[in-house]
Amino acid sequence: MCGRFTISVTVDELRQYVSEAYAIDELTGDFDLPKYNVAPGHPVIAIINDGKDNRIGTLTWGFVSPFQPRLDKPRRMINARAETIAQKPTFVQSFKQRRCVIIADGFYEWQRLHDKKVPMRILMKDRRLFPMAGLWSSYVTAEGEKKHTCAIITTKANEIVLPIHERMPVILAEEARRSWLDPSAQDMRALQKLLVPHDAQSMEAYQVSDVVNKATFDDPICIQPSL
Repeated sequence: MCGRFTISVTVDELRQYVSEAYAIDELTGDFDLPKYNVAPGHPVIAIINDGKDNRIGTLTWGFVSPFQPRLDKPRRMINARAETIAQKPTFVQSFKQRRCVIIADGFYEWQRLHDKKVPMRILMKDRRLFPMAGLWSSYVTAEGEKKHTCAIITTKANEIVLPIHERMPVILAEEARRSWLDPSAQDMRALQKLLVPHDAQSMEAYQVSDVVNKATFDDPICIQPSL
C-alpha cells in the first residue's frame, strides 16, 4: 500500500518542475509547501489533462465512489490495486475517464525489524520529484457540496521496496505518464500495462524517526535519517 508520502519542495521548485515536465507555466492554486508527512484526508497536488492542456490543482486523498449515496462519512479508499482496477466497479469509471498523477518526492513504508515496525523513506537517488499514478472522482456530500477525491495506484514492490513492504505506489516513467494523462487513451489493457514497478536502480531507502507515525506531525525532522 501507500499510506504516507512527502513533497518536501518549495512552491518555486514545484513551479519549475511542472513547467518543465507538464508545460504548466502558471500555478493558480494555493499550494502549502513543503510537506513532510502527507496523510490520507490531506489535500494532495495532482495533475490531470482536460483533453487539451495539463492542469494542476489539489484533490483530497481518499477516493469516494460517485455511486455512494450522500453520506456524512462516506467510505474512502486511499489506494487502488493496479491488478484489479479494470474489474472493480468502484474504480472502473475513473480508470477509463478520470486518471491523474499525484506529485511526490518520497513515500513512507514501515519495515519490521527486531519485532518492531520502523518507518522508512523511499525516494529517488537524485531526490527529484516524481509522478504517482492516481484516479480521481467527484461526489456530492450530504449537504449538497461537491468534493473531489483521489486514490494512489499500487503495484508489487521492486527490489528496493520489497524488504520493507510487498506493495509500492506506481511511479510512472515519462512516456507512461504521457499516456496515462491522455484522456483519449481508452484501451484498458494498454493502460494497465503502464502500471508496473519503477526501476529499482534509480531508487533508495533509509530509516527515519518514529515521529512520522503521527499523521498530524509535519516537520523537516520527518525526512532526516535516523541512523
